[in-house]
Amino acid sequence: MTQASLHTEPDHLVVTAPTLASGMAWVQQQLGVSMAPRIGGQHARLGTHNALLSLGPGFYLEVIAIDPEASAPARPRWFGMDEPGASATPGLAHWVARTDDIEAAVAASPIATGAITPMSRGALSWLITIAADGRLPCAGLMPSLIQWHSQPHPASALPDHGCRLLRLELHHPAPADLAAALAAVGIDDARVVLREARQSAIVAVLSTTQGERVLAG
Repeated sequence: MTQASLHTEPDHLVVTAPTLASGMAWVQQQLGVSMAPRIGGQHARLGTHNALLSLGPGFYLEVIAIDPEASAPARPRWFGMDEPGASATPGLAHWVARTDDIEAAVAASPIATGAITPMSRGALSWLITIAADGRLPCAGLMPSLIQWHSQPHPASALPDHGCRLLRLELHHPAPADLAAALAAVGIDDARVVLREARQSAIVAVLSTTQGERVLAG
């Protein structure tokens, strides 16, 4: 597959938290939507567990935390969760983009996205990029890449509470460089907006049944 034919699109937002309960409570406070009952599961290989919230067809929000009942993994956890203070408080940390050819997308990216790693949870199976040290690419602004091997998409099993992504704002000191990297892996989505800023930051603006709400780090 050539770079020009790559198709990659936003798949889910990642909220990290010190505990799953605190992350779910934070999302409810920010969006006015309850994530209970919990829908998600455990990632035994990486010692984490999660809960999910639908953001419409083919897209969702994931709250992820270190699983206190899991054994310590043999490698650093994903999403920068082992970084000092990374999950001190809940916040939007990252996003994941779905591609139809993860090997080609990784090869095309000028920003290292991590090694392609097989993962599974229950009936779900996928490939995802994870850095060897677990750190987030480009401070979380460059998405991890995912290719689902199972169908249907996890969002299809989630209750729809009317939340939708309006904009994913990526604040970066060199937005042109980040834009080139996103284009290289096949991301062309009007909801992804780049803004020049002194410090990197990721902000999601969502529509909800209670109006427009914002998630940030």
